[in-house]
Amino acid sequence: MELLEANPPEPYVRSMARLADDDPDFVAIVHEDRTITRRELERQSNRLARVLRDRGVRHGDYAAIALPNGIGFFVAFWATLKVGGVPIPLSYRLPRTERQAILDLANPALLIGVDPADHPGHAALPAEFVPDASVSDEPLPEVVSPSWKAPTSGGSTGRPKLIRITAPAHGAPALNRALWGLEPTDVQAVVAPLYHNAALQFATAGQMLGQRLVVLTRFDPEQTLRAIERHRVSWMMTVPTMLQRMYRVIEAGGEYDLGSLRALWHSSAPCPPWLKAAWIDLVGADKVYEVYAGTESIATTVITGTEWLEHPGSVGRPTVGDMKIVGNDGEELPRGAVGEIYMRGLEGAGPSYEYVGAERKPRDGWDSLGDLGWMDDDGYLYITDRRADLIVAGGANIYPAEVESAIDRHPKVVSSVVVGLSDPDLGQRVHAVVHAQQGTTAEELLEFLADHLVRYKIPRSIEITGQPLRDESGKVRRSQVRDAASGRTQSRA
Repeated sequence: MELLEANPPEPYVRSMARLADDDPDFVAIVHEDRTITRRELERQSNRLARVLRDRGVRHGDYAAIALPNGIGFFVAFWATLKVGGVPIPLSYRLPRTERQAILDLANPALLIGVDPADHPGHAALPAEFVPDASVSDEPLPEVVSPSWKAPTSGGSTGRPKLIRITAPAHGAPALNRALWGLEPTDVQAVVAPLYHNAALQFATAGQMLGQRLVVLTRFDPEQTLRAIERHRVSWMMTVPTMLQRMYRVIEAGGEYDLGSLRALWHSSAPCPPWLKAAWIDLVGADKVYEVYAGTESIATTVITGTEWLEHPGSVGRPTVGDMKIVGNDGEELPRGAVGEIYMRGLEGAGPSYEYVGAERKPRDGWDSLGDLGWMDDDGYLYITDRRADLIVAGGANIYPAEVESAIDRHPKVVSSVVVGLSDPDLGQRVHAVVHAQQGTTAEELLEFLADHLVRYKIPRSIEITGQPLRDESGKVRRSQVRDAASGRTQSRA
């Protein structure tokens, strides 16, 4: 492959050191009112790497990083790779009991960003830790971590597991130019939490190409729009919840210069077609991209905005690996039929991941992430929902994502979650919990939905809340929403 011949793979830590040597004063990261140059990032991560090594992190050991988005996260991430450790990115907001469950599973050699008193018996560095100035910041002997990340997932069950990527911290940064349209001259906005797989993947890919990162501690629609304008952001990965919240700000009269954007990506959840069309109208079809994959990194689809206009609702065709639609009996289904999406990686490649705390269940070399979908005659994939989330009401299949898309079109709605509650007559009934503006009523939402959904898909009950339903990465623990809604319903009975 010509690209690899011209840009041979190398250890990730070598890529970063090379960039620091090439242009040491280049501002690598902008985080609110702080900046750090490539040289400073190298030196700080070298110093912290020595501390990690002294605290017992060895080649192949896990190091859990529970820090918010910011310069400190990247210093800890690169320090971990410099000693050959495997980073486990964690939400810094995790309750102690949830974090303990992950520690019991992974037994990391060190926790970074955690009060040592919270987890007796585990070595830890608090969030405010700074290595002593006497610790050397000179380069360390070059090593390659056997796995460059091991994110956590609760899945539909809520039980934690680690998804340990089998790829070592070694590769060709230029591949990311071909796969994701990343360019060394891009300014990338990092607005999703770095414990989220896509945010970490593309932020580090951009760093190894030499991009400047503009990092927000947490997503805020107005702050993000201002950051795009101020820093001339050209490449950004989002989730549909973020797109919706930013669009509401613009729709309400906010004026921002988005002309610097040349690649606006989204992933991680179904994007309502109306919202996708709105952003295509706003920035242009040639600038909107969507990727469908999974933390497991088995296979990937990509679709451009131009393609999407020809195949509305699709998430694209496979660009890495292969996918097919499978029925309940394990047979491959014809085009247009809804079934479970199975995927496999590149021919001859081994598994792209391994679970810690769960078991892979491949079928004849194909894996499933539990999503349902179908393919059109041109091979474009369409996601309907997750198998575990499917609602069967009176024998009819109802996909929560479709109902949520309709609810979210209402101008007063911020986000919604649709679940199936037990019903003695229908088996399940459709119930919606809606985060909306103050004063919004269930009656006005039902009236709105009558023009957007067939009658049997309209929720039988709606709860309005002023509290966010999804986390910073747009994810929702649907089982918790369902259990809580069921409990409230029973208490009122």
